Amino acid sequence: MGARIRKDDQVVVISGKDKGKTGKVLEVLPKKNRVIVEGVNIVKRHTRPRPPDEPGGVIEKPAPMDLSNVALIDPEDRRPTRIRQGEIKGNKVRVSARTGHTIDE
Repeated sequence: MGARIRKDDQVVVISGKDKGKTGKVLEVLPKKNRVIVEGVNIVKRHTRPRPPDEPGGVIEKPAPMDLSNVALIDPEDRRPTRIRQGEIKGNKVRVSARTGHTIDE
């Protein structure tokens, strides 16, 4: 089975400085066990101008955070849920442990 949290999933932060914030997963880094969530764990980076289109200065961007600090939001009841593995027609799917509904269609 692949990762329990995938790109474009809606997640909620369950611990850390941004606890309670929600956002869409922009990128999953499985080898580092990290995830980048839109609008969460924002850091400032000082960058040099790079021609032709990238301006310099202080930019804000989301930084990776540990995968264990986020929980998937159940599409049925909009609350955090754990994920278990299920099977439909021989295909592995993600199933919400809270409601029992499949997450992948």
